[in-house]
Amino acid sequence: MAKLELRGLSKSFGANPVCRGIDLDVEAGQMVCLIGASGSGKSTLLRCLNLLEPIDDGVIRLDGQDIAEPGLDPLPVRRRIGIVFQSYNLFPHMTAVRNVMLAPHRVKGLSFDALQSPVTALFDRFGLADRMLHYPDQLSGGQQQRVAIIRALAMEPEIMLFDEITSALDPELVGEVLDVLRALRQEGMTMILATHEMGFARELADKVCFLDMGKILEEGPPDQVLGNPSHERTRAFLARVL
Repeated sequence: MAKLELRGLSKSFGANPVCRGIDLDVEAGQMVCLIGASGSGKSTLLRCLNLLEPIDDGVIRLDGQDIAEPGLDPLPVRRRIGIVFQSYNLFPHMTAVRNVMLAPHRVKGLSFDALQSPVTALFDRFGLADRMLHYPDQLSGGQQQRVAIIRALAMEPEIMLFDEITSALDPELVGEVLDVLRALRQEGMTMILATHEMGFARELADKVCFLDMGKILEEGPPDQVLGNPSHERTRAFLARVL
C-alpha cells in the first residue's frame, strides 16, 4: 500500500476545471516532482493534498484512510502533511525562532521552553543557528525560505509538499534551498514538489509527473520523463524549459 494514493482527484473553480481525474501513488520515502507549465494544476493539486482546497470528486488516501471525506476535520491531516509555498509568509514582527515555534505551540500545546531544544536543532541542521533571533527583514530570501521549511518541519510531518519554493529567489540563493531538500531526501522524508528545477528533478526525484491541463499526461523515472519522454506535449514543454 502506498503512503499516499490519489484516485480520480478532480477540482474545479466555478466552470474552470483545474484537476481532472488525477491518479497518483506516492510511496513512503519517495520524492515525486510535478512539472508542467503555469496553470497546469500543480499548485492546486498540492493544496488539495493538504486539504486547503476541498476536492470535487475522487479519493485521497493517507495510509489507506480517505482523508478527503466531506466533513472530516482537516487539522489532524495538516499536522501529518506539511506544505511550503513560494511566498515565505513569515510574521514580520516575530523573530525567526518565534515564527517556527508558533504552530507547534498553538496546535500541539507545547511550551516554548519544551520547543527550544528541538527547534534549535532544526536551525542548526539547516545552517541557520546564528539567525534564530533575526527578524524576517534581516534575512535573505534564501534564509527566509529555509525558515519557512523549518517551520513546517517543526510540526514533525510525515509528508512534505513544496510549491515552487525556489521560483521567487535570486538564482544565487536557489542552491541553498535545494540543499535543504537534498538533506530531507537523504533522511527519507516523503516529498512532493512542484518545480521548474529540471536538473534537480533529474538528480534526486524517484518519479517525475508531467501535468498538462489538469491531468498527469506522463509519469515515470526522471531519466525516462526528462530524457526520453513519450508524449508530444511533454517533449514540447521540455524543449521550452531545458
